[in-house]
Amino acid sequence: MEDPPLASLSLTHVHYNPADPVSYVCAWLALVPQALCITYATLIWSTREAEVLLMFAGQMSCEALNWALKRLIKEERPRQMNGKGYGMPSSHAQFVAFFSVSLTLFLLLRHNPHAPHASPTHIPTSFAERALLSLAALASAAAVAGSRIYLNYHTPKQVLVGCATGAGFAMVWFAVTTYLRHAGWIDWGLDMRIAKYFRMRDLVVTEDLVDAGWERWEGRRRRRDGSVQEAHKKER
Repeated sequence: MEDPPLASLSLTHVHYNPADPVSYVCAWLALVPQALCITYATLIWSTREAEVLLMFAGQMSCEALNWALKRLIKEERPRQMNGKGYGMPSSHAQFVAFFSVSLTLFLLLRHNPHAPHASPTHIPTSFAERALLSLAALASAAAVAGSRIYLNYHTPKQVLVGCATGAGFAMVWFAVTTYLRHAGWIDWGLDMRIAKYFRMRDLVVTEDLVDAGWERWEGRRRRRDGSVQEAHKKER
């Protein structure tokens, strides 16, 4: 029996021109969706935040929409293509457009770190800082989308449609999750036994992720410093 021919798992296989530095950078940009998926998984596991889970659910729904649209439209990639399958709309462009627009909507419209029940020791990022972060996300998404044209994986039209679809779906998803919040469905879900088992919470809307546990750590440090000072007084 001869060994069967081996196949290639081409999830991160990117063709580029090694003599072109821009092409090399674009090849790395092609890995951004995979990196974002790892970031999603890490944040969901480490923070247990409902908002992050909702955004990831929207991201996967957007991917399912892209899968359906490609098989419905059935438009081929560029003639001298470097990719397989259909090209309309660009999945990379749609992915990063959804992420960047969703992050922008959250930072500028939903994130409210000045809410009355926020941590009194918390110093949140300003609106200007959040706006700059949003611009950086949008610019990064544009770079990823542009790289698909530069590497000849998609036509400009396929990339533009992907960006428009991702951005539009992000707005729709934001409206849906806003309704779920106002209607009390998010609170209802967090009260379920399975949500409590996994310690799901909904703090990032009023607190930054970097604030998690900070107040508790500061209190522990103050108690420790107070104990040290008290010990020094007794020694004297």
